[in-house]
Amino acid sequence: MKVHLLKSKIHNAIVTSGDLEYEGSITIDCELLEKADMIPNEKVLVVNNNNGERFETYIINGVRGSRVIQLNGAAARCALPGDEIIIMTFCEIDAEEAREFKPMVLIVDRNNNPKRRHRIGEEDEQLD
Repeated sequence: MKVHLLKSKIHNAIVTSGDLEYEGSITIDCELLEKADMIPNEKVLVVNNNNGERFETYIINGVRGSRVIQLNGAAARCALPGDEIIIMTFCEIDAEEAREFKPMVLIVDRNNNPKRRHRIGEEDEQLD
């Protein structure tokens, strides 16, 4: 049997911009993607902490060091620049393996600078 689990998340990211004319997606600084164990084109669930909106889209690589979190296309209507969001990826894994699996959590500051990360249940790694 397979189960769906949280694979990774970027916690409390701040939306930097939106582009309604783009075809869709969320653009994320590629450094943040690497630290959060996420990849371009991966499906994400995004939760807006300001208004409770939840939506799915996919990742586009953003410029390294830009700290961009840009919502594109229809997703740009789900959160405004300055809104705080949580970006989550999921995986399908064997139920037995799932008992030992530990998702990666990347915590960023109000400027989307990576502050610390950890696998759930393990100690934080400081990134300052």
